[in-house]
Amino acid sequence: MPSTNPAKEYDARIRRAAHLASIHPFAQEVLTFYQRVVEFQRKSGEKLFKDILRQHNGQTSESFLNDDNLKAMLPRFIEFLRLVAESGPSSLAFSAKERLLEPTHIPAESLQNYWNAARTADDPDSAFQQFFPRAFLQPLAESVPADELAQSVTPEESGNDNMASGSRCPICGARPLLGVLRQEGDAGKRFLLCSFCMKEWDYRRILCPTCGEVAEAKLPIYVAEQFPYVRMEACETCKFYLRTIDLTKDGNAVPVVDDLAAIPLSLWANEQNYSRAQPNLLGT
Repeated sequence: MPSTNPAKEYDARIRRAAHLASIHPFAQEVLTFYQRVVEFQRKSGEKLFKDILRQHNGQTSESFLNDDNLKAMLPRFIEFLRLVAESGPSSLAFSAKERLLEPTHIPAESLQNYWNAARTADDPDSAFQQFFPRAFLQPLAESVPADELAQSVTPEESGNDNMASGSRCPICGARPLLGVLRQEGDAGKRFLLCSFCMKEWDYRRILCPTCGEVAEAKLPIYVAEQFPYVRMEACETCKFYLRTIDLTKDGNAVPVVDDLAAIPLSLWANEQNYSRAQPNLLGT
């Protein structure tokens, strides 16, 4: 299972992104930018969010985004927008520049709305609009104790019974970002990795997390020679796929980072008319 030390997790992501950028030129721009994002997240986790967690005194996780904390977060959020405006891919940089011109209450509302509800939305196309609050708040979600984070989302609030059936994050209600295969006995056990709080939970191997299909014949698995440890677990019933990082084949992989680098697999999936239920942070 992943380290419970967020700082070590961020360091591992940065190192892995640098390594993958050196061997996959086509992903270099994405991974270089991602390193900057993670460096920012690491600093936020060490300073801003650590102070908020220290002060909340066991209140519900909604209290993490009360008026005082939102006010404290805004300067740091503006700093994040400037980072993206200066070094992000063109589409994100343009969006960041537009957001920098907005009245201050609008960024605050976007953070509040995402924390409370947007992460449970069922619209995959909203991933681009969610990038800024998702990337900024992720260190807080990763740091909040699981039992406290769970207080902010219930199956009824998620608007989807998938949370109750196990394909939503049992902690925060977000969609799974990835599957992860970890060695257990003589085989690999599948876990799902949350797209927001980055917690993992175990999940059946032969089961589509999007529509619940269980017929093995309708759940093909594709593996490309270029990425032998990355499985494209598709579903012919709903035409969605889950990308799964097989750590039994490459124990050095850092799932959230290796996913970003697998750009050719996304292009192939689009050509085959498969969609991704939950895009990654940068839509690769």
